[in-house]
Amino acid sequence: QKDALICAGISVSSYPHKAHGILKYIKEIFTLRKITKNEQLDVLHAHFGLTGLMAAIAVLGLNTPVVVTYHGCDINDAKIRPFSKLAMYLSSWNIFVSRRQMINAFGSEKNATRNKKWSIIPCGVNIAECDSRYVNEEWFTNKFPNQNYVLFAGSFESIVKNPSLAKQAVEIYNQNHPDCPVELLELRGYSRAEVVTLMHKCKTLLLTSIREGSPQVVKEAMACGCPIVSVDVGDVSERTNGVEGCYVVPMRNPQEIAKALEKSLSFGRTCGRVKLIEEGLDNVQIAERLINIYNKIIK
Repeated sequence: QKDALICAGISVSSYPHKAHGILKYIKEIFTLRKITKNEQLDVLHAHFGLTGLMAAIAVLGLNTPVVVTYHGCDINDAKIRPFSKLAMYLSSWNIFVSRRQMINAFGSEKNATRNKKWSIIPCGVNIAECDSRYVNEEWFTNKFPNQNYVLFAGSFESIVKNPSLAKQAVEIYNQNHPDCPVELLELRGYSRAEVVTLMHKCKTLLLTSIREGSPQVVKEAMACGCPIVSVDVGDVSERTNGVEGCYVVPMRNPQEIAKALEKSLSFGRTCGRVKLIEEGLDNVQIAERLINIYNKIIK
């Protein structure tokens, strides 16, 4: 988003805080307040609920509007949600990355309609850098001699990503197809360029997360034309709706996921990037929507 805003002519400075724990967040409030005063910011855009709360408190009395983007567990996790709800109250504008997340934040769609300072804006994707011309065939061939790979949407060490379910589904698929088994690759430790190559070369992206907001990995896979199999989490169903080769399994059942894998693995490449552009999810289009919000709230 920062790069897209800069390309659109917006002056953007970043403050990548490293606060963990209440005391460090409190300390960061004073630092951020000083930065806001010195740089005379028109808008302070915070990502994640706890950071949004920190930002909203930091600018109290400074007449600097705060925009907060909520990404997932800041709303979905009941322990963090109260802090995010306070940030929602104090901020000038709230952005939710999915409709489901927005409903969780307000408690119901009816409650949301009473509040006028929010939007649903998923994070965009740099569709241009996902083009097939950036695929590194030599790197992939040397590193992955097998040609049948399923790309797991995250690290095998992440409990939230639910890798055990993904492994069960792949094992069931391989038992049913011993002549053409697939290998599950974890998406961890790669550069952005290497991720693009993996998404073009792997047969399917598999997402089995316990919770998500609007997973970037799904939109990136769509931009690369990679088929997707996912549980019904976050906004995956909405994003992939109508895209042939993408399957959302309503229940976290490894047998059903294995069946969906069978369909996706025989599909080929999808037209996901076309749907992303049609829905305005390229970074350039998202930047335009953000600028409209900034202009609306600047006093």
